[in-house]
Amino acid sequence: MPQTLTFPGVYIEEVPSAVRPITGVATSITAFIGRALRGPVDQAVTITSYGDFERIFGGLWLDSNLGYAVQDFYRNGGSTAVVVRVHKTKTNDSASMTLGSGTRAVGLVAASPGAWGAKLTARIDNDVSNTSDTSLFNLTVTDTATGKVEVFRNVSFGTASARRVDLVLAAESSLVRFSGSLPTQPQSSFPVTATASNGNDGDAVDQSVITTGTNFRADKRGLYALENTDLFNLVVIPPYTNTGDIEAQVLSDTISYVEEKRAVLIMDPPAGWSSVANAVTGAKAAAFTSSKNVATYFPRINEPDALRDGQLATRAPAGAIAGVIARTDATRGVWKAPAGLDATLGGVASLSIPLSDPEIGQLNPLGVNCLRAAPAAGHVVWGARTRAGADRLASEWKYLPVRRTALFLEESLFRGTQWVVFEPNDAPLWAQIRLNVGAFMNNLFRQGAFAGTTPREAFFVKCDAETTTQDDVNLGIVNIVVGFAPLKPAEFVVIRLQQLAGQTGSA
Repeated sequence: MPQTLTFPGVYIEEVPSAVRPITGVATSITAFIGRALRGPVDQAVTITSYGDFERIFGGLWLDSNLGYAVQDFYRNGGSTAVVVRVHKTKTNDSASMTLGSGTRAVGLVAASPGAWGAKLTARIDNDVSNTSDTSLFNLTVTDTATGKVEVFRNVSFGTASARRVDLVLAAESSLVRFSGSLPTQPQSSFPVTATASNGNDGDAVDQSVITTGTNFRADKRGLYALENTDLFNLVVIPPYTNTGDIEAQVLSDTISYVEEKRAVLIMDPPAGWSSVANAVTGAKAAAFTSSKNVATYFPRINEPDALRDGQLATRAPAGAIAGVIARTDATRGVWKAPAGLDATLGGVASLSIPLSDPEIGQLNPLGVNCLRAAPAAGHVVWGARTRAGADRLASEWKYLPVRRTALFLEESLFRGTQWVVFEPNDAPLWAQIRLNVGAFMNNLFRQGAFAGTTPREAFFVKCDAETTTQDDVNLGIVNIVVGFAPLKPAEFVVIRLQQLAGQTGSA
């Protein structure tokens, strides 16, 4: 609104710009779900390096493939990951200890379940800032396995204290939580020490702790802990064991979830695909998913296992594939197929089943992306189709980069047009929408995201009285139509050679 004109003179007004820049979202944030040695359970924890995973979740573990998948992700160029640790409860799975006894007892329990908690020790002393306050004490907690030490000075068992020990530990400690009742009397002597006992790694996980537990969606547990993270683009659920698969129900639930969240599931090949013939049969099976938001890769990979003195172990490839996708996104863009001689697999010693060109020719038309050994390049990804990419389906979402580009546009435009809500629904608004969405699309065109030599050939943005009728306006609806010409990978390169017969003739 212009200011009220009350006196003769010059008035200055700042006019808001119609430009509201749309920022493209990240494209390769990868969610990993699985069993770990330690760390918070049913929480989505964002990490940016494998060192973060070792520090928070304990690193590699022979009883779980999660650590190996995350290691493969970062080894192949991954950047940001979201890790959800799942745990199947067993009796006394969280270590605990008590310092003092009776009304003086300070009870502590490990911050997360696992055998790691049995390596904790704690110490209480009274070297506090106010010696007249007998409720104050210092607490030192040590993880003897890693050497990590946490010191909490001037904590109190006073219920009205700003430094009440249970609240301080809940907010600041990554090692322990307070358990039981607050003490009512100070320790009779100092220092007081204790060592934790019990603690175990729980039972082998299954679908009951990933997707099918009671009220999992409502409580945001297992897979649905990802509800607490802002964005993820890829999902990896490694097989629980090297020779097994995740359950069909977990797979079905995860596919439904990634479709809802505009993400892609990188699905590992079933363990039963022990040969090319088995893989062909499995890929043709009616029960095998044909979702456009799923990509699967064959065969499994052999890589050195640091926990077994470098001996080769066969593992599922999804973590490494997610890393290759992240690396390709960073160097070329989401519209570039994460395959070819540049899509090398770091840390892979060999493939569980070497594939020839004719064998790849059997699997590729079925929507199964192959891994192969390429002379000089090493082991590479040699396929870029979704599970809807089988030739018989004739899907418009045949290619993974096309599908991921569409998901990138959908998420970016969804977030970038929130300002439109509750604006007056008329021609000025439609013009602003065309301006802002068009600028975003044009910027992508200049980066080479679309086919076509001109913006008109590459994309269009339509928002006017034709897309939004008066009935739509009356219902509070504005319709924005965006089209783009996708870049499709050169999957088959055909070179035709012709021999020219010797020519005779006069000059």
